[in-house]
Amino acid sequence: MAIAIPGSGYSDYLVFIDESGDHGLKSIDANYPVFVLCAALFNRREYVEAICPALNALKMDFWGHDEVILHEHDIRKPKNQFAFLQDAANRNAFQERLSAFLAQAKFKLVFSVIHKDRYVERYQLPRNPYDVAMSFVLERVFLDLHSKGQTHKRTKVIVECRGANEDAQLGEAFARIVGGENACGRPLPFDLLMIPKLSNSIGLQIADLCARPMGIRSIRPNQANRAYEIIAGKIRRDQQGRAEGWGVKLSP
Repeated sequence: MAIAIPGSGYSDYLVFIDESGDHGLKSIDANYPVFVLCAALFNRREYVEAICPALNALKMDFWGHDEVILHEHDIRKPKNQFAFLQDAANRNAFQERLSAFLAQAKFKLVFSVIHKDRYVERYQLPRNPYDVAMSFVLERVFLDLHSKGQTHKRTKVIVECRGANEDAQLGEAFARIVGGENACGRPLPFDLLMIPKLSNSIGLQIADLCARPMGIRSIRPNQANRAYEIIAGKIRRDQQGRAEGWGVKLSP
């Protein structure tokens, strides 16, 4: 008799969502007045067989183990396990290796970028930016999965735990969106999984590394931005190569 494997009911893809910037509206950083939500969509087999081993090999080469959690902020302002990046030669070698990994890895990106200063000026009673951003990225991920014939199965959406109150609010917003309160006008076949930062999730680390370059791009589009150029080709686009509305939403 055939054995039913629990995971067989899931689609061929995984979604990891991370953020850059604070979604709060009371205090807005003039140097980084945006909130960015980044969804990274991976084929499950590609993720397990190629992406995870490649990034773990990078960690092994630089630290001698693969338990280091890559975080964009810690890399940008190196300290603790990243203190060796204060040396220019080490930093260049690491950045080249990390850039090569991101360029070669196969995944797709969807971004929602909210300019908080303009957002509060436009709306008298603004919705929670996290909810607004989550709606867009889940809708576009659903449409991408639909184009792949994957929406008859469930897809795991993985996010990082942020605290009891924040997690409860996220869970409620997620339930509303996937329950039908979305631009697609239908329930979305997504299951939420909230995991702690110490879980060392490769997918969440990649989403984190990609989020801020999009934020900088939206604030200063004419500034040289190598990190953005590396990931630009992974953004969801239409057949004419346009990302706006497909893989990127700038609000307002």
